[in-house]
Amino acid sequence: MSIRPDEISSILKQQIERYEAKVEVTDVGTVIQVGDGIARIYGLEKAMAGELLEFPGNTYGMVLNLEEDNIGCVILGPYTHIKEGDEVKRTGRIVEVPVGEALIGRVVNPLGQPIDGKGPIKTDTFRPIESPAPGVVARRPVHQPLQTGLKAIDSMIPIGRGQRELIIGDRQTGKTALAVDTIINQKGQGVICIYVAIGQKNSTVAGVVQKLEQYGAMDYTIVVSATASEPAPLLYIAPYAGCAMGEYFMYKGQDVLVVYDDLSKQAAAYRELSLLLRRPPGREAYPGDVFYLHSRLLERAAKLNDEYGGGG
Repeated sequence: MSIRPDEISSILKQQIERYEAKVEVTDVGTVIQVGDGIARIYGLEKAMAGELLEFPGNTYGMVLNLEEDNIGCVILGPYTHIKEGDEVKRTGRIVEVPVGEALIGRVVNPLGQPIDGKGPIKTDTFRPIESPAPGVVARRPVHQPLQTGLKAIDSMIPIGRGQRELIIGDRQTGKTALAVDTIINQKGQGVICIYVAIGQKNSTVAGVVQKLEQYGAMDYTIVVSATASEPAPLLYIAPYAGCAMGEYFMYKGQDVLVVYDDLSKQAAAYRELSLLLRRPPGREAYPGDVFYLHSRLLERAAKLNDEYGGGG
């Protein structure tokens, strides 16, 4: 079949008129240094603090340092396949975790991914791991008790819903046992429990989960596990992830008990990241903002007044 020259020009005109170019603009940077779970990236001038970055191989990182000519990023997962010169993309999202009823009874990592072998978690709701604490107006005084099931505590030093309580003691004195017993005692009390294991042995976490299942406590409990074998960035974000999961229920008017076991391991992980990012060390090599690290987490605990749902 022969095509006349005038037909060629008309076909080209039609093709040009119908052409719809889909232009996709992405902010891309380059890895200039990587190692020990830390990456330095050049070219992402518009990156936000705490933003999620996408590395090759479906690996993600979180921005911690914003410097003049590069950014410091902690890698949330395996990093041995990442090398200098790799492209890094911005996602435009702050690090967030899945939340909702679907997580109850599950064991997840700090990114909300299931690690209990019970299949995927079906939820469309997400919350950022970092969020501002409720203001003074939204709070009400602690007035409703939280029964631990231990008479010595409930009678002498009772704990209220919306209160923060420090459990301190030497090794092997029963701190974890006290927290687990408190979770078991919430059966039938309408309290959602979240147990955040930070820097513990896998066998220890498995023992806690087994005990909770034995007493039927997993029916209202979420376990967030960042064990000692995990990279330091996951230990760092684990308490914030657990808190975000609890805030979902709090703002719905429900009461939540969150156990962080323990925050000393999180402070050590944050010290490791800060030293690798060349932040100035302070006493015992902890960075200057180590106190803010915990205060901004613990201040998110509150008993809301009735106008804001009354959760705690």
